[in-house]
Amino acid sequence: MNNDFYYKAIEPDESLLDFVENIGMFHNKSDKDMEVVLLPDGRIDLFFMQSESEPFKISLIGLETIPEQQYIPANTLAFKITFKPLGVEYLLQTSITDILNSGKVLPKDFWNVTNDDLKDFDAFYSKIATKLKELLPAKIDERKRKLFKLVYESNGEIKIQQLSEEISWSSREINRYFNKQFGLSLNAFCKILRFKASLEHIAKGRLFPELNFTDQNHFIKEIKKFSGVVPSELLKNKDDRFILLSVLKEQ
Repeated sequence: MNNDFYYKAIEPDESLLDFVENIGMFHNKSDKDMEVVLLPDGRIDLFFMQSESEPFKISLIGLETIPEQQYIPANTLAFKITFKPLGVEYLLQTSITDILNSGKVLPKDFWNVTNDDLKDFDAFYSKIATKLKELLPAKIDERKRKLFKLVYESNGEIKIQQLSEEISWSSREINRYFNKQFGLSLNAFCKILRFKASLEHIAKGRLFPELNFTDQNHFIKEIKKFSGVVPSELLKNKDDRFILLSVLKEQ
């Protein structure tokens, strides 16, 4: 990865794993803006960030279904929480239908995090982990917990009918839940997870379908739909524009 860009992420302890993927940070240490392409990955990010050109702000970024070009301002420092969908529903207690492929700025006193908290990542991690545990619900809908467990384990390749039968929840109700809570259908979410799993293969130089794609053409078409480029261009990752791919290559 670009030497001017530093990234770190730590998985939370087991009590939070159904809700949070990681607590992390990134730092554009360059004095130049950095061009990046954000790829759909089935995750929701809560950012606490500041730069020389922009004051401290807190923003929530919803699910993405298309690649999006962004610029990270020079000398930007950001700490973040990467949520799984259940984390949005049960910890943030909000719907993200209105921020599909977009985001929104949150109040500056959200969770009592200030720009002073960006001085020490370990202290930030400890503070946020404590806050998230305080927000853990006493009870959740076990159908939803099992739904996401099965969807993640299959990399989005489980059929909705099979899912419906295994969790005793009708496919119609499942899709109503997804659309109302997250702004997209279960099928659309599953395709994003399959794309993300395919990125792990591409990062290792494997440019052929290893998941349930019809054929090579279908694979290329789906990769291009979610990334904007064909698999071979993704692998080249010129100038480390595709940050997610750069991170996967280092794992």
